[in-house]
Amino acid sequence: MSRFFAGGVSDSDYSSSEEELLSSSEEEEELNSSSEEGEEEAEESDDSEFANNDDDSDSDSDDGAATGPAYFLKKSFAKGAASDDESSDEEDGKKIVKSAKDKLLDEIRSAINTIDSSKTNNDWIVVLSEFDKLNRLLVRAQQQNLSTPNIYIKAIAQLDDSIQETQQDKKKLNASVSKAFNTVRQRVKKAVRDNSTLVESFRENPEAFEKEAPISATPSKAGTPAPGVSDGFTSVGKAGKSIEGASFFKTLRSVAESRGRKNVDVREQIKTLEGLIEEAQTPYQSIIAYLMLIPYRFDGSSTLSYMAIEQWKLAAQDINSLFKILEANKSQYRVLENAEALDDIEVEPTPNAQGIREILGSVVSFVERLDDEFTRSLQVIDPHATEYIDRLKDEQIIYSTIIRAQLYSELVIPEKDIANGDQIARVITRRIEHIYFKPSALIQQSERTAWESLSSIGQKSYILPFSEDESYIDTLLDSLASVLYKQTNAVYRKRAMLSHIYYYAFNNQYFKARDMFLISHLQSSIHTSDASLQILFNRALVQLGLCAFRNGLIQEAHQTLQEISTSSRHKELLGQGAQRFNNQNSVADKQRLLPFHTHINLELLESVFLTSSLLIEIPQYAQLGSSIDAKKRLQSKSFRRALEFHERQTFQGPPENTRDFIMHAAKALQAGNWQKASDLLNSIKIWNLFPESDKIRSLIKEKLQEEGLRTYVFQFKSFYSKLSIAKLSKIFELPESKVSAILSKMIFKEEIAAGLDQVSNSVVFTKGVELTKLQELALNLADRATLLSERNERLAGGHSQQQQGFSYSVTGALASAPGSISGGALNGMDKRNNQRRKTTRA
Repeated sequence: MSRFFAGGVSDSDYSSSEEELLSSSEEEEELNSSSEEGEEEAEESDDSEFANNDDDSDSDSDDGAATGPAYFLKKSFAKGAASDDESSDEEDGKKIVKSAKDKLLDEIRSAINTIDSSKTNNDWIVVLSEFDKLNRLLVRAQQQNLSTPNIYIKAIAQLDDSIQETQQDKKKLNASVSKAFNTVRQRVKKAVRDNSTLVESFRENPEAFEKEAPISATPSKAGTPAPGVSDGFTSVGKAGKSIEGASFFKTLRSVAESRGRKNVDVREQIKTLEGLIEEAQTPYQSIIAYLMLIPYRFDGSSTLSYMAIEQWKLAAQDINSLFKILEANKSQYRVLENAEALDDIEVEPTPNAQGIREILGSVVSFVERLDDEFTRSLQVIDPHATEYIDRLKDEQIIYSTIIRAQLYSELVIPEKDIANGDQIARVITRRIEHIYFKPSALIQQSERTAWESLSSIGQKSYILPFSEDESYIDTLLDSLASVLYKQTNAVYRKRAMLSHIYYYAFNNQYFKARDMFLISHLQSSIHTSDASLQILFNRALVQLGLCAFRNGLIQEAHQTLQEISTSSRHKELLGQGAQRFNNQNSVADKQRLLPFHTHINLELLESVFLTSSLLIEIPQYAQLGSSIDAKKRLQSKSFRRALEFHERQTFQGPPENTRDFIMHAAKALQAGNWQKASDLLNSIKIWNLFPESDKIRSLIKEKLQEEGLRTYVFQFKSFYSKLSIAKLSKIFELPESKVSAILSKMIFKEEIAAGLDQVSNSVVFTKGVELTKLQELALNLADRATLLSERNERLAGGHSQQQQGFSYSVTGALASAPGSISGGALNGMDKRNNQRRKTTRA
């Protein structure tokens, strides 16, 4: 019932439900005992107002129950609600009701008492827990517009003194207690700094803080702090933007504390830090501001697919500005990853023996993040659009910054300690990743541009100073990789070795790359490495095969490329795409992909492999013919299947793609028409991707002449008793000496039963040595009958068929022949399996 309609209610109605309402009023009093005193005073004023109204209406009825508006008052305040006897009876069991502020002070005293007893026992874990609780209670007090209690100031001052005493015996503490002690020390220093005025007042006059001052519930007026009270905080505007008169470091601290919180405008924070950098008066202030600004730049793009190009360029400018300050003050300040953390950023670090102040930070991490953002943008941008080319032009910026980071790392790390310098190893790894896949001329241009932009530094690299000599590029990767070879971390050594091999193979130094590959033994352990190293291994292996093809080593190229080329996951193995659908790829899978300009052309890879297979397999098909051992001696089953599929086609039109050109060339070579095969292969435009395409075409023509001669002899030897060398020389346009050498090699390997007649200058074939078709079929039938008979005998004797030898996976494995490369990259076969394979074959 509303209080405005209580006047029309009878006394009987009030008395009937008085006990229930008064009991509920007492429960509400206990639940609301933590309300503020201002609200209680308001209630008392209302009570007095209601009491005056009762006196006006009925001044003589003091003994009756509360009526009218007094119906809603508490029992203890209702006029005439109880007699003197009842109040005297209830006085003994009456509960003491405390206000919210009194309860808050009791909780603060309890936490302080626990801290005092725990710090005496050096139980800093409990001290840390109680100190955090104490700070939370202080926040509650500040939310109620209360001043900082004196007992809190006294507690943090005494706790600071105890920390100074315990600091001397810190080594006696165990690991967990020592960690808690360090945390307490940092938080107490912050609390003392925030309440520096009150702490100084306590140290000057401790007796004034023994008695708790009356707690004021009335907030002070805006802009007028209470006399003698300082909260130790700087007033800041939106997103940490400093207000007029705020100091540099307090504004910087407020920005640092707001990082990572929700509803914080990162752009406003960046503007604030940019303003602080302009206001910086000392190098130390500029360094600290840049160390905070650069991470904020990267935080703005954490939720995006890649960092905005404008922000990326601003971050690159900030990093170079930081390097400029460090280089100008290299005898005073250095940013190191192993420096001690600063408890107070306002106080500069203590100089070391050389007079250098070491600041905790990592400029190399900034450069790595900048490089990662550059790579992310290249992964997302369409590689066939002009934006990709425009973005790729910025690679020179990051490359120059990496060299600058290397020079700074050489400044802080002596040459004698380079083997243990993880910082310089990370920088050199990034530098190698930008040059190992490029030709020498392009590397020379990048180096020249980078060192010209860094000429103002006046510092030379002790690893390899820049030079305009032609030999500089050849020794550049050797010098950089030699630093990584000295590192204790095996990941650096493996990555340097594979990049080194790739560089040699890309620049047509096949034998040097092959020897380094075999010496490293990476093929036996690469399956235990992470995915990025396995991708680099596969790329180096493919580039080695392409290099062998360019040098005319067809057999080596075929062996090296076979495993990856015949795999259905060659895109994924080379880090150039994924075989799964896009929605099934994880973030890690997408980040593992390489930028488009670093890709190896898969069509070129297929062309090289199929051409190598053609030059190897077609003569072998002609030699074996319909022999029963033909399928057993195949080296490229994929090429055989492609050729059989091409032969099964009812209508064979003109070639349309690279595979069709190679299949038509294979059929022409089988018929002994090497000229048609040469025209078909040389008409493939993919060869233009090689630096010296004319040389490659002439190489293919020469190989087709030689293998065409062998194919012709194998195919038509049964129709000749004697074949003139001069005629063969004319057909295949080869010198007679070359023809004689090829025929002699075939006779020596017992590929043909013939002899050279120097008198008639011809090759004479021996008849009756080779088996006829009928004899081959008879032998095949006899072998199968023998196997069937042996199987029946074992089944009759109750024995189960047992597999002989060792069972192992040979999918895609390369032969471990001398001079060839074992391909343990994809199937994880180690030396033990290789040894078992050799034993089984023997």
